[in-house]
Amino acid sequence: MNTVFNKLRNLDSYPKVNEDFYSRTLSGGIITLLSSLAILLLVFSEFTLYIHTVTETKLLVDTSRGETFHINFDVTFPAIPCTLLSVDTMDISGEQHHDIKHDIIKKRINAHGDVIESRPDTIGAPKIEKPLQRHGGRLEKNETYCGSCFGAEQSDDDCCNSCEEVREAYRRKGWAMTNADLIDQCKREGFFERIKEEDGEGCNIHGSLEVNRVAGNFHFAAGKSFHQSSFFFDDLISFQDSYNISHRINRLAFGEYFPGAVNPLDGGQWTHKTSNGMYQYFIKVVPTIYTDIRGRTVNSNQVTFREEHISFLHFITNICAVIGGIFTVAGIIDSFVYHGQRKIKKAEVGKFR
Repeated sequence: MNTVFNKLRNLDSYPKVNEDFYSRTLSGGIITLLSSLAILLLVFSEFTLYIHTVTETKLLVDTSRGETFHINFDVTFPAIPCTLLSVDTMDISGEQHHDIKHDIIKKRINAHGDVIESRPDTIGAPKIEKPLQRHGGRLEKNETYCGSCFGAEQSDDDCCNSCEEVREAYRRKGWAMTNADLIDQCKREGFFERIKEEDGEGCNIHGSLEVNRVAGNFHFAAGKSFHQSSFFFDDLISFQDSYNISHRINRLAFGEYFPGAVNPLDGGQWTHKTSNGMYQYFIKVVPTIYTDIRGRTVNSNQVTFREEHISFLHFITNICAVIGGIFTVAGIIDSFVYHGQRKIKKAEVGKFR
């Protein structure tokens, strides 16, 4: 057994020196104190990094097809009434949506920015008894409603049963609605009364759109928009032939929120000093997968982010490197100081003699 212990003693890489041969110096004590403080600070720093998560960013090729995502927006137009403001989308697949009303809230605001009324955008027109028929009479009890297009019909079977359908028929013809006050559908729906009531007001519009994950555009149109030859135009109706499109983007986000998400247009404000005009924003949206430290995933749109902890073994390795490195450097410094002091003392003794 003693032989085994002796062999183990011979393997000792840290031979001990008898205390009688130690030489302790003031400089050595100062260096030891400073190195100990440095070790404490660096160990604390490494521990702080270990307990906090780090975010790894990764770029991947998006191979998904046929998926959709949400656009969340909150935009204020100080000089456009809510009744005239509409939202439209189109994409390269040919899908188009005009005057979108689902999941959209409009807030009427006055000149000072105070909210007058908040309401969800509605679909359809109010039901009014006995509307004007295409043949000129009023709707009878057993008669199917077929409103007049007021000369803009494309065929004998065309019916315009709402103010928007009349306006769309006029747009197809390229006519201006100079006889707006005579259109029965618009009068029944109270369209022009709402325009007059909201004169001088602005509108805050917020909500979300679900769009295909392909190239496309969405826009806010002053007046009802229509599509022709792959471009959007505004129907500037007769009672108001110019618009101040000044606006403030309170929020414009693509997909779900995740920590660290950056929406570059948030807080942007642009003032248009002349009537009529258009602002265009060109944005590249990158699909994003965010995975937190618990493995929960958020599908959004930027790049791939993943929360991770530094591994425990990596943490221990860093601690050992800190302690060993500082002791080594401190030993080198102490050696230079000690031998330097001895040489200086020897030189002084030689001069004295």
